[in-house]
Amino acid sequence: MTVVDNVDFALNDHFFDFVDDWDHKFYFLVGGYGSSKSYHAVVKLIRKLLEEKRKALVVREVFETIRESCYDLLEEVADAMGVSGYMTFTTSPMQVRFKNGSKIIFKGMDKPAKLKSLNGVSIVWIEECSEVKYTGFKEITGRLRHPTMSNHIILSTNPVSKGNWCYKYFFQNKKEHVFILDDEELYQKRIMVVGKTYYHHSTVDDNYFVPQDYIEQLDDLKTHDPDLYRVARKGRFGVNGRLVFPQFEVQSHDKVMSEVERIKNPMKMNGMDFGFEVSYNALLRMVVDHDEKILYIIWEYYSRGKTDPEIAEDIKEFIDTQELIKSDNAEPKAIKYYKQRGFRMRKCKKFQGSREVYTKKVKRFRKIICSDRCQNTIDELQDLTFAVDKDGEIIEDEFNIDPHTLSAIWYGLDDYEVSDLKGGGLRNFGS
Repeated sequence: MTVVDNVDFALNDHFFDFVDDWDHKFYFLVGGYGSSKSYHAVVKLIRKLLEEKRKALVVREVFETIRESCYDLLEEVADAMGVSGYMTFTTSPMQVRFKNGSKIIFKGMDKPAKLKSLNGVSIVWIEECSEVKYTGFKEITGRLRHPTMSNHIILSTNPVSKGNWCYKYFFQNKKEHVFILDDEELYQKRIMVVGKTYYHHSTVDDNYFVPQDYIEQLDDLKTHDPDLYRVARKGRFGVNGRLVFPQFEVQSHDKVMSEVERIKNPMKMNGMDFGFEVSYNALLRMVVDHDEKILYIIWEYYSRGKTDPEIAEDIKEFIDTQELIKSDNAEPKAIKYYKQRGFRMRKCKKFQGSREVYTKKVKRFRKIICSDRCQNTIDELQDLTFAVDKDGEIIEDEFNIDPHTLSAIWYGLDDYEVSDLKGGGLRNFGS
């Protein structure tokens, strides 16, 4: 009879299957505040190490945060399970040793030099994995390879922005055309297995032991802080922060073109942002309905790692149509090359503070309507949020990502002002 056979302790029903399942490599636990996901990750870890002699690693991004989170939780859960007598906790070095020879060690990814080897490790628990950098996660997955035992990685986190690597790796990365799982499906089914990954979604409603007043505090967020309510109460990924373009909407291409055809005096504009290895080339065709203050985005070209001759070949239709392209003025050699090839290209005006000025210009449109064929534009702009400083204040010329399609819009609208002089004064839209 093993130690585990003699252990009788309380679990939340929603976690029964998770605690005993060891058939998969990855266990991705995502949920709201107080859902007990970290508690049950610890239960799962302790049970396994009592059953089998194994070495486990517990990781957080910053090592100093481990003592009062993971380490203390392990002590608390061991005591609740009644197995603390089978375990020895030490703080220097920080370790947990089991009577059967199992061991838990702790590392912080802020000191990657200390993660030189995972020798003997067969289980890793990454707590608050969204805070760990993707390079750190890759480092762990690349080094976890116990020769005789099954290898497992448990990841637990509160949901964050869909721009975080966790979402892109375990759900979908539209820019790289990677689709693993629709998070909406997980919210409905709660537990799913896709490939080598066991997915588990939870909220405070799954925790029978949480006080009612705590649930009421989370419910109050719906009025006072909708972003935090989505994360903390509902446990869902989404937009964290203030949207740059709340008036951005997506319509079918046919509907967009039908609306464009009805514009009395359409203003056609094209903007291009240059990139190469890291950044992207983005070229957009746009139409402005000046009377209605609507910006239509009807066509996009988006690429990375291509040379100017390759790009010129891709967009050679602009030579035939002789449409004017306004581009980034930081690339004079590129502009000269395209002109020599027969493109009508002109550099835009850039100045100190132009990023903020141009962003405010785009925000003044009453609507920004994008064709559903412009997927990269949708990916970058639909959930684009402002960056914030250390005090939580918005930085009006910085964003959560580097949006190349927004740069293309800036350049294309270089000489256009979204204003209305009717009535003798300026009337700004969408600001």
